[in-house]
Amino acid sequence: MSITGTLIAQMLVFLILVGFTMKFVWPPIVQALDERAKRVAEGLAAADKARSELAHANARVEQELAQARTDSVARLADAERRAQAMIEEAKAKAQQEAAQILASAQAEAQQQAAKVRDALRAEVAGLAVKGAEQILRREIDAKAHAQLLDQLKAEL
Repeated sequence: MSITGTLIAQMLVFLILVGFTMKFVWPPIVQALDERAKRVAEGLAAADKARSELAHANARVEQELAQARTDSVARLADAERRAQAMIEEAKAKAQQEAAQILASAQAEAQQQAAKVRDALRAEVAGLAVKGAEQILRREIDAKAHAQLLDQLKAEL
């Protein structure tokens, strides 16, 4: 055999091998590569979609947290306002009660003072009558009168 015949035979075998490979081996490999590329593309699309959903979820969470903060601040302000109102109401009530107690104590003190004045008047009147009685029983003497007046002063 000659080299040319061998080369031609090898070329024919090579072409048959290339044709067989192109017809039977290459399509499954290309199909597997296409499927893999498709799965990778789907995975990337799913990852992008997940990132987008995560960003939206984070935005919603931040919005809800901001709303919760606003609500809590409003509730705290409302509670503080209510507490101040309750304190003011209690102060007003305490001042009212203090005024009532003071008015009652003043009225009672005035009644006591009036009773004491009445008792004092009665006692002074009795002492004056007693002093006049003693003066009239004794003879008129300046020294005796001075002594009786001093005694009357001591009794008052």
